Amino acid sequence: MPQSTSLIATIVVGLVLAFGCGFVASRLRLPPLVGYLLAGIAVGPFTPGFVADIDLAGQLAEIGVILLMFGIGLRFSIKDLLTVYPIALPGALAQIATSLGVCAALAVLWGWSWTAGLLLGLGLSVASTVVLLRILEERAALDQVEGRIAIGWLIVQDLAMVLALVLLPALAGSSESDPSEVAARFLGDDVGVRLALTVAKVAAFVALVLVVGTRLVPWLLEQAARTGSRELFTLSVLAAALGIAYGSAELFGVSFALGAFFAGVVLSESDLSHQAAADSLPLRDAFAVLFFVSVGMLFDPMILVEEPLRIMAVLVVIVVAKSLPAVAIVWRSDTRFRAR
Repeated sequence: MPQSTSLIATIVVGLVLAFGCGFVASRLRLPPLVGYLLAGIAVGPFTPGFVADIDLAGQLAEIGVILLMFGIGLRFSIKDLLTVYPIALPGALAQIATSLGVCAALAVLWGWSWTAGLLLGLGLSVASTVVLLRILEERAALDQVEGRIAIGWLIVQDLAMVLALVLLPALAGSSESDPSEVAARFLGDDVGVRLALTVAKVAAFVALVLVVGTRLVPWLLEQAARTGSRELFTLSVLAAALGIAYGSAELFGVSFALGAFFAGVVLSESDLSHQAAADSLPLRDAFAVLFFVSVGMLFDPMILVEEPLRIMAVLVVIVVAKSLPAVAIVWRSDTRFRAR
């Protein structure tokens, strides 16, 4: 494929196959996203035939995640974040801890190092934001208390992963079975200094967004709306979503998704938030589909044949082990959250 057309081919083939597979899945009474994932497998490197550019697909998927999280942020006020904090914080941290513990035990059982188990646990401890948001949207639960708690839960997990990324280089390079040797490696790599710096950068990002962003971004959109140009207003919405997401990742080290979510939260304080959501909806849905396609491209179907027992074990961790602390914490939570 000529390099000049790889982007076009990736978008066109991805969307066409996603439509076809999604339509068939819908007729079979399955969620359309199942079809989108199958479309990604079909154009991925592990199946014969056309192979899409996985790097380009991944970048297009990031745009979908940014727009999706921005749209959710538009429906999520700062007050909502503070309201769900007592449940979302302990719940998310308990899920992460459970996933780490169970996966470390599985790693020992499989003959891996326990550090490899922790890496697996980190990967399994975070829920897929896009998948969860799709499910909540289909059930019209985003504006209900359960939906707000779920979104707050995801934000806590995302912030925890920002800190975990600081630890990964030292952890990934450690094959020692002695925890004291691993601890010494952490101290030698100045992990504590980098961790403190990361916490400071995240705090600065949140403060900047909530203090400056709540005033500046709505004002800029109001100026664009006063021009009377629909195209200019739509452009201002996309510039705010993509610009804040990219800037937050480059300057503060947070994820695109987290930056886009806070961009939406900032704009939710404006009277133009509903119009901004409506203008970004078509692009959001199209790029969100490409996210599922890109995820499907990463899946090697042969792993189901080669490692069926380990796949089942991972499935049990996700479905059962991670669910237990969530159920326990929500069940014991204050009844005022369930009553709203």
